[in-house]
Amino acid sequence: MAKPRKRYVCQACGSVSSRWQGQCADCSEWNTLVEDASEVVTPFSAKHNLRSGGRAVTLVGLDADIALPDRTKTGIAEFDRALGGGVVAGSATLIGGDPGIGKSTLLLQTAANIAARGLPVAYISGEEAADQVRLRARRLGLGQAPVQLAAATSVRDILTTLGEGAPPALLVIDSIQTMHSDLIEGAPGTVSQVRASAQELIRFAKESGTALILVGHVTKDGSIAGPRVLEHMVDTVLSFEGERSHQYRILRAVKNRFGGTDEIGVFSMQEEGLTEVANPSALFLTHRGEAVSGATVFPALEGTRPVLVEIQALTVRLASGATPRRAVVGWDSGRLAMILAVLEARCGLSFSTAEVYLNIAGGYRVSDPAADLAVAAALVSSLSERPVPADTIAFGEVALSGELRPVAHGALRMKEAAKLGFERALVPASLKGEKGPLALTGFRTLGELVDHMLGR
Repeated sequence: MAKPRKRYVCQACGSVSSRWQGQCADCSEWNTLVEDASEVVTPFSAKHNLRSGGRAVTLVGLDADIALPDRTKTGIAEFDRALGGGVVAGSATLIGGDPGIGKSTLLLQTAANIAARGLPVAYISGEEAADQVRLRARRLGLGQAPVQLAAATSVRDILTTLGEGAPPALLVIDSIQTMHSDLIEGAPGTVSQVRASAQELIRFAKESGTALILVGHVTKDGSIAGPRVLEHMVDTVLSFEGERSHQYRILRAVKNRFGGTDEIGVFSMQEEGLTEVANPSALFLTHRGEAVSGATVFPALEGTRPVLVEIQALTVRLASGATPRRAVVGWDSGRLAMILAVLEARCGLSFSTAEVYLNIAGGYRVSDPAADLAVAAALVSSLSERPVPADTIAFGEVALSGELRPVAHGALRMKEAAKLGFERALVPASLKGEKGPLALTGFRTLGELVDHMLGR
């Protein structure tokens, strides 16, 4: 049976008491407690009422002073750049990438660098035996690094071992999909096992101050396998990208609670392991002695780092009635269709009887909308067989009306291009007034660019 909950309210100060008494305990007034009607209480509501019985939580102001988190340099500047300055004590980082891309190699080099400075480092492999990891370290020239290795997949065994001594400064788990918790039923790699194992490891990292790095498998489309909540649980998510047929690798920050996102680190895969690339633009530019039709240089922006890439276009005229093909590598195919439509509708160029092939040199992938103008210039150059000058870059966003819209960080893009010897830039007219190291040619519409390139 439900029974009403009785309470007594002081008419002088408003304090509430569970029983009547002659004097109010808060304001000391006499005969001021009056019974107040309250809601009906059932056994269920009394048991599940969360308004009492807990411990008080300390609330702090938003303007309270707080010390910056301690960071440990990995000894690899490009890795530190992607992390925002180094690994943070007590943080959890998830790194994913295709098989054979170099995740384990990068983390083994990182573990060796940190251990060489006298900090304790533990490397737990769930996919390889300890001897296999040791042989790979020897091949990379890291055989003498004081890294503690283990091959284990039980989270209970790992945490029990780490709890016997001082917690390590860095803990690498390779990979989280191979770990399992005996508190959860199911095989390793299932959604429940991945979530439970990651939760226990992250809790250990937060309580002990250990920097935790988890390696994650990826699916066929390149996303990290397992539950999406895994990416929400960690502090930083890094994506290791690149084609195994190319020597470069890009480490991209997708999420970072301790730094900026969209930062990248560029590496080159060599026999001795992953080496840093000080000048990424040199990887993606073709060194040619003379200008070639259908090729333009675009200064892409990755976070705060400009990277110059070469955009290559090829158009092939077909016999009447044949269906033309559109092939894109490294760019959005829908974006290419939009640029072709604007060139036909606003500029009077016909691509309906021509096959169009677009490629970003070096296997690089571009998602920056500022590449519209460079792609359009490459298409016009290929169609007209008029090369863009080799010392010229192009960037700007193209609207469906044919208008050229400005993009962010134009000065930074031009500064990087000037370092590599470029002298001129094709840009939207709104950027022409900016002072910079390059000679600017501004255009209000895409039609003006076409007239400029065709000499109309």
